[in-house]
Amino acid sequence: MKKFIFLSTLALSALMLSSCCAEPSQKQPKYVFYLILDGCGVNTVNAQEMYQAELQGRIGRVPTCMTQFPVVGVASTYSITNGVTDSAASGTALASGVKTYNGALGVDTDTIPVYGLANWAKAAGKLVGIGSSVCVNHATPGAHYAHQSTRNNYYEIGLDLAASGFDFFGGSDFNKATGNKKDLRPLHEIVADSGYTIARGLEDYEAKKAAADKLIFFQLQADSDIEPQNLPYWIDHREDQVTIVDQVRAQIDFLYSKDTEKKGFFLMNEIGGKIDYACHPNDAATAFAEVAAADSAVKLCYDFYLQHPDETLIVVTADHETGGLTVGNSAGGYTLNLKLLANQKCSDGAFTRKLQALRSQTHNKATWEQVKALLTENFGFYEAVEINEEDDAMLKEIYKRSFVGKMESEKNLYYENEPMTGAAVRLLNKKAHVGWTTNYHTAGLVPVYAIGVGAEKFSGHNDNAEIPLKIAEIAGYAVIQR
Repeated sequence: MKKFIFLSTLALSALMLSSCCAEPSQKQPKYVFYLILDGCGVNTVNAQEMYQAELQGRIGRVPTCMTQFPVVGVASTYSITNGVTDSAASGTALASGVKTYNGALGVDTDTIPVYGLANWAKAAGKLVGIGSSVCVNHATPGAHYAHQSTRNNYYEIGLDLAASGFDFFGGSDFNKATGNKKDLRPLHEIVADSGYTIARGLEDYEAKKAAADKLIFFQLQADSDIEPQNLPYWIDHREDQVTIVDQVRAQIDFLYSKDTEKKGFFLMNEIGGKIDYACHPNDAATAFAEVAAADSAVKLCYDFYLQHPDETLIVVTADHETGGLTVGNSAGGYTLNLKLLANQKCSDGAFTRKLQALRSQTHNKATWEQVKALLTENFGFYEAVEINEEDDAMLKEIYKRSFVGKMESEKNLYYENEPMTGAAVRLLNKKAHVGWTTNYHTAGLVPVYAIGVGAEKFSGHNDNAEIPLKIAEIAGYAVIQR
C-alpha cells in the first residue's frame, strides 16, 4: 500500500503554477548541486563581503563566487508550527517540499515519512551524494535520508543512512555512534555491513575510492577522537585536518567517476554547517571565515559547471538565519570598522580551550597579566585594538568574577564558553560595529543563488518548501509518493 507525501499548500500551488504557466524546459540538467548554508542570512554573506573590502582598505564589498551567480533571490523559512524554524523542519522542507513541525526530520506533522530530492534523483537513475561540515547524522544532511519524529535520534538517523542506499556520504563522523547509552552496535560497523567503505581523509579516500561501491568520507580518526560532531572551524583548522573543501572535492570526484553510464548525479552538501555554530555565540570573525570556507566549496562546484555548462544546475541557499546579524550598531553610528575582526586569531571555542589550558597550567590561579596576554595574542586587545578605561575595567571585572570567583560559563546551543571568551567576542564585535539580536535562530530572509540549466526559476522570493519542487521540475525528477 502506498504512503502519500503531503506537500505544503504553498509549495504545491507554486509547483502547479510553474507547470501551468511556464514553457517546458528544452534541457534538463544531468548534474544537480544543492548547497546549504546553515544559519546564514542575507546579511551574513553581505557582512563577510564588506569585511573583505575593508581588509583591502576600502568601503564596499568583495563579491563571493556565489553572489556572482546570475540568479539571486531570497527565501522565507518558517515551519508549520513556528515562525522561527529549527534546522530539522527547514531541512525537511528544503529536501522534500513538506512543511513540518520544529524538530521533525523527514516526517510530516503526523510523523508519516516524507521523501525528497535525494530519493527522487535515485529513482531517476542518478547517483546521490549527501555531505555536511558537521556530523553526517545531523539535522540538515539527515533530512535527505532519515525519517524520525525528532532530530535527537542520532543513532536511528544513522540506521536510516545505512538503509538509504545512497552512493556517497560525507561529514565529520557519526554523532552518538553507539547510541545514548553507548551500548549499541557501532554505526561504523552497521554501514560497513550495508556495503559502505569508510575513508578518513583525502589520502585514505584516494587509496579506497576505486574499489568502493559506496563510500563515506570522514575526517581523520585522531580528530574524531577529540571532536566527532563537526569539522574544525576554518579559522582554527590545521593543514593536516580535513576541511569542507576537501570533502566536496572528494564528493564531486567520487560521484563523477562512478557515473559510468553518464546518467548524472544529485549532490547535496551542507557546506556552511558551522556558520550556524559560529552565529549562535555571536562570533562574527569565525562566522565570516566559515562563509569564506563555504564559498571555496562553491567554487569547486562552479569549476565543474564551467566544464559542463549545458548539463549542470547549482542552487545555493540556507535553512534559516542565526543571530539576527546587523552590519552596524549604535556604537558606530554610520561607520563600520569590520577590519578589526582580522585581529581575532581563533574561534570562541578555541579561545575557551586556551583559557582552560591556562587554568590547568596554573592550578586555577592564573594572573590577570597571563589572561591579558592571551587576550592580546588572540584578539589584538591593548595593541592592535584600542582598549579604553571602560573596556579595561570590564575585562578585569570578568577576570575577577570568573578566575578568582565562580562565575558561571556561558552556554549556547552547541557548547559552553568561558565568561572571558564571551566578553572578548562581544567587545570586538562592538568595536567592529557588528550587531546581534539573539543567540538563536530568526525568521530573517536567507539568500538563494543559482546558475545553470533552469536557474532563472529561483529569482525573486521563494519559500523554502518551493525550492526542492522547482529543482525536481527542472531536473525531470518524479515527485514520488510512497
